[in-house]
Amino acid sequence: MRIVLLGPPGAGKGTQAQYLANTYSIPHLSTGDMLRSAVAEGTEIGKRAQALMTSGQLVSDDVVTGIVAERLTSLECRSGFILDGFPRTLGQAQELHRILRSTSSPIDVAISLEVDENALAKRIEKRVMDAQAAGETVRSDDNPEVLKRRVAEYKAKITPVADYYDGLGILHPVDGMREIGTVSATIDSILSGTRFSNDSGQRATARSR
Repeated sequence: MRIVLLGPPGAGKGTQAQYLANTYSIPHLSTGDMLRSAVAEGTEIGKRAQALMTSGQLVSDDVVTGIVAERLTSLECRSGFILDGFPRTLGQAQELHRILRSTSSPIDVAISLEVDENALAKRIEKRVMDAQAAGETVRSDDNPEVLKRRVAEYKAKITPVADYYDGLGILHPVDGMREIGTVSATIDSILSGTRFSNDSGQRATARSR
């Protein structure tokens, strides 16, 4: 089961990714985590990323894609994975498709968590108040103006990616503003109706637990 999870900041991707990882026993792969791991392990692609970051440059698409490809071909991901934060551009989506097609293991489904921007801002405000009430540190990006900018940047980059997966017939929009459990149940319903190219019995096993 190979899943791409799309959604703007605050849409609940991390929460749903963790739910899916626990339910279906497949790894949740965050681009940031994969990048840090490759650098820490000193892999060839990790060294390239480290050199770029040390010189103050952005990590290029080909390096990011290389790090993702390195992880996706590992034994850990043989039964599937959940990609969170990748692909972020049309070029990354096309390259990911090329890489996985060469292993006869393409993406099975792309879940897009849809949000209402005004409601999302209120959700972030609540998260800030909850953090303050609990004496926790408020995230630097939990700010209305920062959120507005990040959502605008996300939409500009991700619309072509969503259109690409829609063209492949695997994009499934989900209302990300509903209760967490309802969103999880909706995603489960989508997955239960999807034919996965490998490990066909895995879904039934996961859902029967």
